[in-house]
Amino acid sequence: MEKQISKARLWISYILQGIIVIMFLMGAVMNLMQTNEAISGATEIGYPESSVIYLGLILLVSTVLYVIPKTSVFGAILLTGWLGGAVATHVIHGDPMFKILFPVLFGIVMWLALWLRLQKIQQLFT
Repeated sequence: MEKQISKARLWISYILQGIIVIMFLMGAVMNLMQTNEAISGATEIGYPESSVIYLGLILLVSTVLYVIPKTSVFGAILLTGWLGGAVATHVIHGDPMFKILFPVLFGIVMWLALWLRLQKIQQLFT
């Protein structure tokens, strides 16, 4: 039996998801447009310039999947992998703890948005 989720909880979920999606879409668009910031950021941490567009495509597809209700969990799994790669890259480069923890916190908020409204996710923790 499914419990009714409060409107406040649902709105909080959508607001959190919206913030996450906006940030991911900004990154994807910058990569797809191959802006100077995207290229220099990627090459500074060891990625070849030619990979920037592919990284943008992967991020865009994963984000779109996260937005679509039927594929949101799959999108969150893909984005979790993306964020894990970001953590690994920052650890390898000896970056400050903030740069290492930021993708972790981002991932927590991403899953929290789903947890607030999807009972399937809530049941994983009970």
